[in-house]
Amino acid sequence: MAERPQSPAGGTDGGKQPASVRMVLFALMIAMLLAMLDNMIVGTAMPTIVGELGGMNHLSWVVTAYTLATAASTPIWGKLGDMYGRKGVFLTSIVIFLIGSALSGMAQDMGQLIGFRAVQGLGAGGLMVGVMAIIGDLIPPRERGKYQGMMAGVMAVAMIGGPLVGGSITDHLGWRWSFYINLPLGAIALVMITTVLHLPKKRSQTRIDYVGAALLTIGITALVLITTWGGTEYDWLSGQIVGLGILGVVALIAFLLVERKVSEPVLPLHIFRNGNFSLVTVIGFLVGFVMFGSMTFLPLFQQTVQGASATNSGLLLLPMLLAMMAVSLFAGRVTTQTGKYKAFVVVGGALITAGLTLLSLMDTGTTRFTSGAFMAVLGAGMGFLMQTTMLIAQNSVEMKDMGVGSSSATLFRTIGGSFGVAIFGAIFTDQVKSTMVERLGKAAGDKMTGGGAQMDPKRLPQLPPMVKDAYAHAVANGTHQVFLWGAAVSIIGFAAAWFLKEVPLRGGPAKPAESPEGGDAPVDRVAVAETV
Repeated sequence: MAERPQSPAGGTDGGKQPASVRMVLFALMIAMLLAMLDNMIVGTAMPTIVGELGGMNHLSWVVTAYTLATAASTPIWGKLGDMYGRKGVFLTSIVIFLIGSALSGMAQDMGQLIGFRAVQGLGAGGLMVGVMAIIGDLIPPRERGKYQGMMAGVMAVAMIGGPLVGGSITDHLGWRWSFYINLPLGAIALVMITTVLHLPKKRSQTRIDYVGAALLTIGITALVLITTWGGTEYDWLSGQIVGLGILGVVALIAFLLVERKVSEPVLPLHIFRNGNFSLVTVIGFLVGFVMFGSMTFLPLFQQTVQGASATNSGLLLLPMLLAMMAVSLFAGRVTTQTGKYKAFVVVGGALITAGLTLLSLMDTGTTRFTSGAFMAVLGAGMGFLMQTTMLIAQNSVEMKDMGVGSSSATLFRTIGGSFGVAIFGAIFTDQVKSTMVERLGKAAGDKMTGGGAQMDPKRLPQLPPMVKDAYAHAVANGTHQVFLWGAAVSIIGFAAAWFLKEVPLRGGPAKPAESPEGGDAPVDRVAVAETV
């Protein structure tokens, strides 16, 4: 095959990608959809699953097992891809995810379902990292912005379509098909990636850092369990939570000591010496913190206070998701044309802070149009940040560390989401309880909120008007506090954005030999796209 002129970072002449690369990107988007769609569909089916399998007291573990396995395996998948090649590792993660999906669909009791969800989560840990790292190999950062809209579109499809598809599948085919639906999608992704993706093969002679991987897994597991159980299963100052905190701190300190000595660390600490990488890691953590908190409490507010239908819960987020997709597409195009990105991170931080502040103003009289406008502001901020922060992270590491760079950015965003949901949940619960006691008296208020301050919106019409009104005000006050604290936290991300340096993106026409901040060596590699 005749060679074409190539950019130093791997783009083809003129920034155009061959049709085969677009086919690979389509397959990668299917894999990304698998990872994002699963929880949305399964969440809708959970009441039916519990009704058939029983085990209501183990319900949280269906989600926790998946989340734990995903978070713990994310950095390991990234390192394996760096050491042994992305294609084989990525295909393995898809296969494990599909095996977990099939087994989950065949589960006969809650214990089996929890175990099989852990298998599924293990594979899911490699899906998002694999997608981001392969895109990082195929497309230089300067050209990658034009594909941000595609990735934001996949997220919007998952957020909007997940609950609707999950409800329809559960009603017409049964809850087991909420897992089986992954199989045809995964098979398409497997066939396409196997056929059209041809990346340079790697074979590392270095041993895997098993001790570091084990310590990191223990530390991450302890953190996720603290955020999952704290304030719900156990009090924040209980022996279980304090013990998990001590275990997590000890494991992470030991992990840092080990990583400083091994020849091939599972998470190379030198990548954090790069100022831009460290900053976008913090910003990504905060984006996950406020995003997952928002996605959790916005539907609750609209269903409980504004009387919206739970069936259309995905559609309620449409203003935020459409704004996010449109802004992400715009930011990507401008980044590709100009190579500039810092302004988008700064503006994104400002818009997220503004959006959360506006959402904190909502009360029982707020219309759906007003809340939709507020959500659009928040969505625009997310659109500026979601893919841009990943772009900066990948541009801040050497090509040999693309996998661990992508996995680290993904991991910190995931942990930020876990912390956000847990902390916002505790704030929300406390505010709902205090409002109910204030409006109904201590005895009635405690009785209504004894189950964790969560009430099925379907029961609200059956309640006496005074109780229904009190609960609506309680939820409104709870969401007010959640978004107010979210706005305060987002200010940190906004401030961090100002310290980013506008390092030239690899693959741009200007200064092709200039290296990113932090010592990244000049990249002069044959375009991976040409091997596809």
